[in-house]
Amino acid sequence: MERIVLAYSGGVAASAGIPWLRDTDHAEVIAVTVDLGQGQELEEVRDRAVAAGAARAHVLDLREDLARDFIVPAIKADAVSDAGAPMGAALGHPLIARALVSIAAIEQAAVLVHAAPAGSAGEARLDAAIRSLNPALRVRALPHDWAAIAFDVADYARQRQIPLPPAPGFHVDANLWGRSAVGGVLDDLWTEPPEEVYTLTKAPADRAAEPAYVEVAFERGVPGAINGVAMPLLDVISSLTTIAGAHGVGRLDTVEHDPAGAKRRTVYEAPAALVLHAAHHDLQALVTPPDLARVARVIHQQYADVIAGGSWFSPLREALDAFVDRVQERVTGTVRLKLFNGNCRVVGRTSPHARRAGADQTQPAGVGA
Repeated sequence: MERIVLAYSGGVAASAGIPWLRDTDHAEVIAVTVDLGQGQELEEVRDRAVAAGAARAHVLDLREDLARDFIVPAIKADAVSDAGAPMGAALGHPLIARALVSIAAIEQAAVLVHAAPAGSAGEARLDAAIRSLNPALRVRALPHDWAAIAFDVADYARQRQIPLPPAPGFHVDANLWGRSAVGGVLDDLWTEPPEEVYTLTKAPADRAAEPAYVEVAFERGVPGAINGVAMPLLDVISSLTTIAGAHGVGRLDTVEHDPAGAKRRTVYEAPAALVLHAAHHDLQALVTPPDLARVARVIHQQYADVIAGGSWFSPLREALDAFVDRVQERVTGTVRLKLFNGNCRVVGRTSPHARRAGADQTQPAGVGA
């Protein structure tokens, strides 16, 4: 019997997809759920996959992998979208692809299936990454209209007594680097996004009454301490998500183009990512010579394009990493930021590699200014 590896998020379409694939392809379905810090109860997701008919359900904790192998390079490269948004989902997709290919090898499966919406950037990135890693695998998506006709999917699942989670009125991609939401109620570009879109940041009426000041320390472009306390990157991200989220920092309402060229609204929520990108960008500007900075800006845009286009596993990305790492040799120091009422502003910076005109070079940049 053929085996199919399914990228299983626990959502409506993927849950209904397990019996659909089993019945239509007469195959064993192996569900793979990847923990990227999206905040789900993953044991519950595993149980849901088995209840839906999966032969086996793998749950992989890859948060450390996401931080080390994908978020760190993105921070060092100042890689953000054209709208200035952190690339959370785009960084997660190549890691999901890598996990799927690995499980397919273990399970001796020849087919990978995902539930990314038709024509979406997520579909394009997953397909490109999987084919880069193993061109012999067949890559498919669940029926594309399921994403648009959630009632039919839910009805299909109910007939087969498959437990389903509640379906939100929009599609969410989430990991520890932030959340992005598209579709549903958000397709009305004139209407303000409802407050239920946001889960990481406080509403205006609930935000802290006084500003917070945070100091983020970097070593060769990598953040490693907050307010003088050294910590692993996962803890840096978690702490900044809590602190910045309490002040409503991290919300972005954008209109971007999809792979087909159509314009679509995407609402981002990424408190830690916004703070760390702002701090790194400022520190790099402080220590980088002007001629190198001009080239770096071009490289940063190319790096973002590689991520967005699904070309993470490519010689181009490896070559860009070499340039970025060379620039990061001087990006060591501390940046002070003020967080208040949805805004994040750099208010101080210091680095052993900084030179300020007319200043005592023994005095940290940003002190006494």
